[in-house]
Amino acid sequence: MPDVHQIIATINPGLYYKTSDDKGKAKKELQEFKELIEKEGFQKAAEKAKPKPLEQHLLLYDSSSETLEPIYFFVIDLMSDFGLSPEKLLDNFTSSPGSGHFSELGQRATVMQQQASKVLGDINNVMRSILNLVYDLKEFKIRIQAYKDLKSSDDAKKESALLALKQIWMDKVDINKGNSSLKAMAFGGQVGFQTLVDAFLFVKDEKAADKVDLNERVKRIVKQRIHEFNLWIKESEIELTKRYEMERKYLKSQVNSVKLYSRWAKPYLRSALQLEMKDRSKEVDLVNAFNSILLELTVFGKTKVNIAASVFSQKLPQEFSKLPSPKRDYVSCIIVDFRFKGIPQKTSPYQQHYVFGGRAEVTLSAYALNSDEIALMKKELGKADIGDALQLIKGATEGSLEEMQKDIDEFLNEEEMAEEKEKEKPKDTSNPFAAMFGFYDKKEKPKQKSEQKKESDEKIKPDSFLEKTHLRPLAADTAKSITFTLFDVYKKAHNMPSYT
Repeated sequence: MPDVHQIIATINPGLYYKTSDDKGKAKKELQEFKELIEKEGFQKAAEKAKPKPLEQHLLLYDSSSETLEPIYFFVIDLMSDFGLSPEKLLDNFTSSPGSGHFSELGQRATVMQQQASKVLGDINNVMRSILNLVYDLKEFKIRIQAYKDLKSSDDAKKESALLALKQIWMDKVDINKGNSSLKAMAFGGQVGFQTLVDAFLFVKDEKAADKVDLNERVKRIVKQRIHEFNLWIKESEIELTKRYEMERKYLKSQVNSVKLYSRWAKPYLRSALQLEMKDRSKEVDLVNAFNSILLELTVFGKTKVNIAASVFSQKLPQEFSKLPSPKRDYVSCIIVDFRFKGIPQKTSPYQQHYVFGGRAEVTLSAYALNSDEIALMKKELGKADIGDALQLIKGATEGSLEEMQKDIDEFLNEEEMAEEKEKEKPKDTSNPFAAMFGFYDKKEKPKQKSEQKKESDEKIKPDSFLEKTHLRPLAADTAKSITFTLFDVYKKAHNMPSYT
């Protein structure tokens, strides 16, 4: 995966892509790299990028007897003192398989994985329950709709609802009577009852049964079953509505349980991921039988160009104070890469904590970026290995729930959705006289396509004249100055004889 320097070089190759010193060759190389971005995509092109920071300094510190933590925290505190607000972009490690550190962290990772697996198992059980509840509620809703249609003023809808309920009653209730059920008598070969089902479906109430041309035995049975059916309609509607509401509430409690389990699972999943070692089997510094470790950290610090302060200090012309605020900020960026090659040692035989002594390489790099470039940089970094893994964590705990979210919301927010549908009903605002003067009902323009454009598809606008000639150069000068100052202060604080 590309590192942050390669990503920056791909975002703005005109400034940060390293080309040949020959102007003719440099122009050709830059054009070829831009074509590569268009052809292979951002991530693949970034893997081949050759970054060129504005300024870069390297600090080397080698001491197997002293720990590496003070170096890291000294630099971080120094960045904070300069107002850079440091944030960590990369943090990974690899221990040699023969070291005690490898064994202990492997055990901790296994414990985290087991705990996460247990919680995810509970989530799966609740998810199955939610799935069954959603399907049950859908069936209940269809049944309840038939009861609602039975009270409709539309005769056709009312009649179809009545027939549907009669069919349900015959299949679910009357069938329990065995040989004396309507279907058993009508289709079981009993003489004189062939018209029984048709009569039951046709007759609406007990009085209407007397007006139908049927034999007396069939009439008596139809009257009895119509009476039972009418009682069943009243009672079943009450019970069905009650059960529907109970299962809605139970669905809500199950959804809350999944969310709670998800919160419990995430720390274990995240910790297991953070304890996962990177595959560096080809590294010459990592020998299987040695007691060694490689640590990599990248810290990003930035400070925004303050136009008012820059005008006051005469770093920008006075005219800038009269101009409106720029649409995007320009930022001085410092990236600090730590590469530690250490020897893990226990602080004491009775403690599990390790300290690391060894060689530290600290690289300080300066860049000048605008807010759009920083946003794209962070987005592309999120697509790296760690970002993909965190997305898997999210998918494991939330993805399944989101698939059913529409159905769940339909049941949990039933009243609110019904009110919204009423509000969204189109009103007849047509006016035949308004059309004569060219006024028509306004329709919303389809803006969705443009609004739903992915950020990665949007190209960053090039610098304007003022940005190119004043703001970016000022951010670049500040970044170079701060980078050198960080480097210089560290060297002097540690009595290092020469600059690198």
